Amino acid sequence: MDIQSEILAEDEISAITVFKLARSQINWLEKHGWHYELNGARRPVVGRVYARLKLAGVKPTGANAIVQTWTLDLSKIS
Repeated sequence: MDIQSEILAEDEISAITVFKLARSQINWLEKHGWHYELNGARRPVVGRVYARLKLAGVKPTGANAIVQTWTLDLSKIS
């Protein structure tokens, strides 16, 4: 699993916050109640699943943040 697919890219965080500077992004994330971590460069890191839930209006929790696997069921197609 590639770590890049699990976290938002810098341009994605910029698109959400409308800021390019890390400090401004952090201020926006805090003001809007987003959880994040700081990487070694002191830039905010946001998980992709968390962001999807947050943008969908779902309050992210440990229970609903688990990615569920699914399989295609064609048995009902005639």
